[in-house]
Amino acid sequence: MSFKRYVRFCRKIYLSIGCVPIRLKREATGHIADRLASALWREVVNIVSEGIADVDVVDAALIHGPGLRWAVTGAHMTYHLGGRSGGMSDYLQHLGLSQELLWADQGTPNLSPEVCATLIAGVDTQAQGKTVAELEQIRDDGLLRILTARKLKS
Repeated sequence: MSFKRYVRFCRKIYLSIGCVPIRLKREATGHIADRLASALWREVVNIVSEGIADVDVVDAALIHGPGLRWAVTGAHMTYHLGGRSGGMSDYLQHLGLSQELLWADQGTPNLSPEVCATLIAGVDTQAQGKTVAELEQIRDDGLLRILTARKLKS
């Protein structure tokens, strides 16, 4: 089977089970979603390690802020909409510099023993005594509700 045919075959399988296939334009370390999650987690850890906010507060900000919007429109479209009627062009012209200043202020934390202890304690508090299996079930139920809601909109 040729590579192109194999890719089409795999795409059909993923679509048939309700997944969205993602195809890279070139090789890179890690899946796109994992790379994005890692970059976001780096800043989440930085916020906690710098004492800006606790684990539960950062997670709440993510869930009710970009996570909620990105589940519907993705990052690029969210910023495009942030430019109002002028779209991405106006966003970049009006807020591009402030975005660069924000990027410059974001950190590269080290997972020192102290930072790890803070993260572990924060997650333990947030878990409220639930096991990993229980938390996975809560997550999976939530994901299914989101996927169902997205299907109803399309």
